[in-house]
Amino acid sequence: MTTNLELCEQFFAAITRGDIDAVAGCYAPNAVIWHNNDGIEMTPEQNLRALRWITKNMQDFRYEDVRRFDTGSGFVQQHTTCGTTASGAAFSIPACVVAQVADGRITRLDEYLDSAQTAALTR
Repeated sequence: MTTNLELCEQFFAAITRGDIDAVAGCYAPNAVIWHNNDGIEMTPEQNLRALRWITKNMQDFRYEDVRRFDTGSGFVQQHTTCGTTASGAAFSIPACVVAQVADGRITRLDEYLDSAQTAALTR
């Protein structure tokens, strides 16, 4: 059985590699994904579409300053999301992800992003 921290590592490593199938395998079928910048709850498929776009349109996508914690019912990861946009602009966005886990899969993921930094990406 995968531990919460192993699942956390697998999840973020898959995103970094652009391995969307591996990301999908980390989600429970009825998982809920929420982001503070829009307040919308997404299904795994909706989230995977967004991740596909990121992996195709962002270069050198990575997580820096990573800190992970097992919460007993899931995990928390704090990090800085970094990369380069298609126009060549570098970005660095502080973030925190709080995940609930059941049976080795993510059932709920809440991502808190610095909205001032994400707004810079859409300009």
